[in-house]
Amino acid sequence: MKQRVSALLRETLQRDVALEKPKDRSFGHFATPIAFSLAKELRKSPMAIAQELADSFGEHPHFSAVESVAGYINLRLSEAFLDEYASWALTDPKAFASAQKNGSILLEFVSANPTGPLHIGHARGAVYGDTLLRLGRHLGYDITAEYYVNDAGNQIDLLGTSLQLEGRSALLGETVEWPEKYYRGEYLTDLSKEVQAVFGDEALRDESRQKELALWAKDKILALIVADLKAINVHFDTFVGEASLYDEWDRVMAKMGNGVYVSEGKTFIRSSGLGDDHDRVVVRDDGRPTYLAGDIIYHNQKFERCYDHYINIWGADHHGYIARVKAAVSFLGYDAQKLEVQLSQMVSLLKDGEPFKMSKRAGTVIQMGDVVEEIGADALRFMFASKKCDTALEFDIEELKKQDSSNPIYYIQYAHARIQTLIAKSELTLETIMATKLHGLSADADGLLFEALLLPEIIDDAFESRQVQKLPDYLKALAAKLHKFYYDTRIIGTDDEAKLLKLLLVVALSLKTGLSLLGIDAKDRM
Repeated sequence: MKQRVSALLRETLQRDVALEKPKDRSFGHFATPIAFSLAKELRKSPMAIAQELADSFGEHPHFSAVESVAGYINLRLSEAFLDEYASWALTDPKAFASAQKNGSILLEFVSANPTGPLHIGHARGAVYGDTLLRLGRHLGYDITAEYYVNDAGNQIDLLGTSLQLEGRSALLGETVEWPEKYYRGEYLTDLSKEVQAVFGDEALRDESRQKELALWAKDKILALIVADLKAINVHFDTFVGEASLYDEWDRVMAKMGNGVYVSEGKTFIRSSGLGDDHDRVVVRDDGRPTYLAGDIIYHNQKFERCYDHYINIWGADHHGYIARVKAAVSFLGYDAQKLEVQLSQMVSLLKDGEPFKMSKRAGTVIQMGDVVEEIGADALRFMFASKKCDTALEFDIEELKKQDSSNPIYYIQYAHARIQTLIAKSELTLETIMATKLHGLSADADGLLFEALLLPEIIDDAFESRQVQKLPDYLKALAAKLHKFYYDTRIIGTDDEAKLLKLLLVVALSLKTGLSLLGIDAKDRM
């Protein structure tokens, strides 16, 4: 709607026009401060310019009023315009709030090491990434969702060691010497039982088989991760394994050219010249590649696939990697500005005001699956999407289990269900409701309709700013307006029943569309 109004103003005024929404809705649906920007150019006061521009509209079919107020031009949309837009949205709900934007994007997120089940921090990045994916695709972007599997390096070696030690200790009753760092949790016990059943006891004792068992366990854990993600409605198009990329190492190093150098037997990247604190080691003096080496090969592979843009969603602890990876992208001959990194901050959970206790399955972390069991996938997705991703998040899971207005997802779902209940109670046919004109609405009804039709603007802003929390904020505000309107307005059995139900159908469409873009199904009954 805002884009349509902007286009109308551009056509009338022959220039781009910034639009704002007045805080006081009595001033109209939109306002523009264009007169202030023209004052110097035209050498007139903003008030005089605004009045002239307002008068130039005459009786425009899309506006019921265009007024000059203190240098601003206030615009009130006509009933015919709002009804036409609402009728189109209800007739073609799949097209509502969508767009035809162009561009291909490779979106990489989660990418948790396949050494244990997902923890609650991974869940936040998963929800943020998947919501961004849904928003972007709804706007027309061609987006690939990708998971980078870190199946090489020390973490895989440690998985094999931990698996054998767990099996020898828990299953064979042996006394073992635990290393300073190791993986723990009931999932390892379960995996060691499978090793015992498939490979026999000796596989748990034979250190020469640690790598074999680690790779076997990695695949099992990755399957658990995929299942956990599916449980919260997160899916990936492609998986890329780190180990498979190292065959390209020599070729990639050659592409880096003078971007790398050797000192004291180590290979460094000259990242300090491109914003990093200092140059970084990519190959140790014993010939083993560092974690950064894998990232360099992976990003070369990414850019060789020729997407228009690349988005990585990393945990906040990876902040220091941004400069060095972007430096590598530049040395590889690509435009580092095409690589965008969004950071996902940590999550703290409470239960009845106290820290959420870890389960025995989790070892030292709170597993995502435990939280989903407590509050459900919808509540988890909504909570994680409702806060800016790069800020710390703390919430009490008991609050999200409440079936009242204090629980935001319940509040929104109830708004949608309330509308469906009214439609079911009405004796009017859907055809009659849809054919009714949205004319003669009260100020409150007009405000509710306008708010419901703003969803396309919210979706566009949420994606382009990468601030997906703007969508949950909008849905909460729209639900609040709906509930207030419901309590303040008699609907069934009135002369205005048809048009008020049509208005509520528009609200329901916005609620349902918005929830679907959060990966949540709207409820018709509660």
